[in-house]
Amino acid sequence: MSRGHECLGEILGIDESSRTARFGGTIQCDGYSAYTAFVERYGPIKLAACLAHIRRKFWEARKEAPETVLPILLTIQRLYEIEAQLRQSQAPPECRRLVRLARSRIIVEELKATIVEKRSQHLPRSLMGEALDYTLAQWERFEGYLRDGRLEIDNNLVENAIRPTKLGLKNHLFIGAAEAGAASALLYTLVANSKTAGIDPEWYLAEAIRRLRPGSTQEQIAALTPVRLAPVLKAERLARESAVDQAAAA
Repeated sequence: MSRGHECLGEILGIDESSRTARFGGTIQCDGYSAYTAFVERYGPIKLAACLAHIRRKFWEARKEAPETVLPILLTIQRLYEIEAQLRQSQAPPECRRLVRLARSRIIVEELKATIVEKRSQHLPRSLMGEALDYTLAQWERFEGYLRDGRLEIDNNLVENAIRPTKLGLKNHLFIGAAEAGAASALLYTLVANSKTAGIDPEWYLAEAIRRLRPGSTQEQIAALTPVRLAPVLKAERLARESAVDQAAAA
């Protein structure tokens, strides 16, 4: 499957009566034009930029213009340090929003001022010029993370989660059919979400299948997704371990 906007329609769904996307949230992505084309055609969807992709552009230009790149990379690092603190404290979305507005916004404004200042000092087709232009083009989508605590500062979490599928693309020569590809994508999603929820994927799949009953309702099936089943499994394991400890101490 490619990243063309036709494939996005297959993933997000299109309401044929209104010709709008059934998905109405935010997509965090790089600056690939297919995302913009899809949103312009099928909205309403918001796009959020990825700071990791922005940073990569400057990293690639570091040898060409080190005196410009270094201050920009250091400023970006300050934003990531704040995000690391939020992640370590497991801050909820509203807390993340308030902290970002109080601490990150001034750094973001400083970063933009630097980029605007440096833009006229580099040729458009130079690596540095391309990095500056890319960042300015993505700016409105990037700074949106300040006002929405549900968003990440980048989409590295997703990038890392789908990396095995890219390896599979090279190795799974005979996946079978489009339906088999969809089944594979579903399985990859469950595995990746299990890891994100902090449980072993094999353990999760075994427990989810064991608890799945014929005729299950949509709500019952939703309760078996990794994000909802993980706390249950962890609590059950903790209870078993506690019972074993009590029995051993008796």
